[in-house]
Amino acid sequence: MKTKVLFSSAVLLVSAFVATGAQAAVDDAGAKNLLNENGCLNCHDVTKTKTARSYKKIAADRKGKAGAEAALTKHLTQPSTVKLGEDMIDHPQVEADAAQVKNLVKWILSR
Repeated sequence: MKTKVLFSSAVLLVSAFVATGAQAAVDDAGAKNLLNENGCLNCHDVTKTKTARSYKKIAADRKGKAGAEAALTKHLTQPSTVKLGEDMIDHPQVEADAAQVKNLVKWILSR
């Protein structure tokens, strides 16, 4: 009986870890598709600075900061301006549903 209870507990624990991992996974293909659809890669690159900072640099700058996900979501979905060289320009808003934006933000911050 004790073995059965321990086995059942182990199965539940493993199931919980698997389910949590599946929910936390980032959809790489979905994020990259959204970047292409919205023209993000015209200015940004994953690892190199182009016209704008790389996603790797953005992730490093926000690593460990409280509210990083919320701030990046706001930046991507609400009107904002950014400095490029000496110029201030309007940053385009990402056109996508909330789940796609959340996935994109997690993808950027995971670089």
